[in-house]
Amino acid sequence: MDTVLLTGAASGIGRAAAWRLARQGWRCVLLDRDAPALEALRAALPPSAQGGHLACVADLADATRIAALADELPRLDALINNAGMTERGNRPATDIAPGDWQRLLDLNLRAPARLLHALRGRLVRGARIVNVASGAGLHAIPWRGAYSPSKAGLIAQTRALARAHPEYVMTVLCPGFVRTELVNGLIESGRLDPARAVAKIPLGRMAAPEEMACALAFLAGPHARPIGGGLLAVDGGSSVFGGSQPCQPSRHAPVSCDAPLDLRIRGSWIGLPEPQPCSDGYPAVADATVLDRPVGQRLDAALDAARRHAHDGPGSLTLLLPRENKPDWEAAGESAALRMLVATLACEWGADARRVNAVEVAPDTSAESLAPLLRFAAGAQAQYLTGQTLRCNP
Repeated sequence: MDTVLLTGAASGIGRAAAWRLARQGWRCVLLDRDAPALEALRAALPPSAQGGHLACVADLADATRIAALADELPRLDALINNAGMTERGNRPATDIAPGDWQRLLDLNLRAPARLLHALRGRLVRGARIVNVASGAGLHAIPWRGAYSPSKAGLIAQTRALARAHPEYVMTVLCPGFVRTELVNGLIESGRLDPARAVAKIPLGRMAAPEEMACALAFLAGPHARPIGGGLLAVDGGSSVFGGSQPCQPSRHAPVSCDAPLDLRIRGSWIGLPEPQPCSDGYPAVADATVLDRPVGQRLDAALDAARRHAHDGPGSLTLLLPRENKPDWEAAGESAALRMLVATLACEWGADARRVNAVEVAPDTSAESLAPLLRFAAGAQAQYLTGQTLRCNP
């Protein structure tokens, strides 16, 4: 199994990701500036086949410390840049002290790129690099200083680095509201009203750190290549919600992330995974019927697929959509309408824990290479992913 460097490992999403990766057999190099918490985590994790996990104490806001890291680390198959911070003073951006502003930017925006360049000699060719941004990088959050600007910059920076370094598979994860220690602290201090936050989340609940850990484990693995250079917003649909009415609280508790997948296939596309009936599994449908339709008929076909997805409980619908390399005006308009239909359905279905996502498939995309992504997006490990249209590379 592979070796991964995970930053910000001692708490929150990072700690949950360390447990998920270790249970999957990864050897973890855990990095954080909190030495006692880091060592306690390292000692508690189940050992990997390659030996024990490693702990590395470092403050990634310090560029000099980053430059020296390569001498301490083994060969790396993946790098997860999870470390980050927020502004805690509830002040306008113009009132932030210059030193605080720069420290936040150094950690949230500059450290991931500095790590990439410092570790070029440790990263294997084809290494997966995952940068953890935030929904705050997609929508401005006031009175959090440079937090939203730093995360918006990280999203754009990741895409640019992916183009500049095709030898790696780079992706960016945008979590929504996750019940970490940080979010719990915001709630306890009165800076975040959980009811108001949930009212903007179609799935009607906040995420557990374990749900982000599942996404990070997938993106760090070899099956993330089809969405290399892309963004995965695991946010309960909050990034696609634009309604004036509040979202309703979820009527269903989340299922275990390790629940088996009860996958059904509709339509035909050679190479798709065989149906996996499982009477007590997480119900999911992958629908390929739109792929066979010409321009002008695809939106109606997608709506028909949604109508067939009639169950009321938790589960998922994943639509496979054709991706035109050079779309004309009609194809471009229909593609945008399809993406917005997916987002609209996600907002309408969310309270029943019914998810809908789409995968845009280029003409020369291998179905075999896409199958692991479909299983992930359809299954319980992605049950906080909804309303998203993923663009897949061949």
